[in-house]
Amino acid sequence: MSTRGVVTVMLGAAVLFSLSTHDDTRARAAPARVAPLDNPDGVGPGLAPVRSTGDRGTAVRLIGRLRVRPMGSKAGYSRTRFGENWADTAKGVPYARNGCRTRDDLLARDGEDVRYRRGSDCVVVSMKLRDPYTGRIVRWTKKRSDEIQVDHVVPLSYEWRMGASRWPLSKRKRIANDPLNLLPVYGDANEAKGGSGPASWLPPVRRVRCAYVVRFAQVALKYNLPVTRADKRVMLAQCR
Repeated sequence: MSTRGVVTVMLGAAVLFSLSTHDDTRARAAPARVAPLDNPDGVGPGLAPVRSTGDRGTAVRLIGRLRVRPMGSKAGYSRTRFGENWADTAKGVPYARNGCRTRDDLLARDGEDVRYRRGSDCVVVSMKLRDPYTGRIVRWTKKRSDEIQVDHVVPLSYEWRMGASRWPLSKRKRIANDPLNLLPVYGDANEAKGGSGPASWLPPVRRVRCAYVVRFAQVALKYNLPVTRADKRVMLAQCR
């Protein structure tokens, strides 16, 4: 197994262990954020920058594999086409059917000082997040739930317009709940992004833009989803 493969396995084991040892009275230490090339399953926390020349070359080659096609119609799209919001019913992705809602799984993965509702191994009630998109430190409680939102890196409406409208519901549930496609972020940044691809929106923090488009490409390749020609051109430019 390569060094990168060993790192990925160790990260996955550490995150799964932390999810199985929740304590509603103790805060969890800050997780080390992981670059996307070292996190192909999405179980490592956060979105660390892609820094080395070698990794940026690998990123360009990865993005180069993406298929392109024109953007399709949004007709017929709704969030419900991808299953119930954050329901733990998807199959074949990490954290699936573990008894916790997908949103809570992702808050636990990426948050610092995570605290849970007393008596629950799932429900996150407060945490601190270092938002990868803006660099803002968000001290969040469940009373202000929208201040942290879980972003679909490849937006669901984008997926719909690029071919997911023809997928079976089971595949749409997978991509909607796959941790590879999910990042807890500052809510205002997520709302500014909306359903945009990289040609229309990139994270305000420039140092994570290559990492962001690599994650976008990883999701698209995993689900055989094309991107627009403009999006692919912008994605390549972030890592060169």
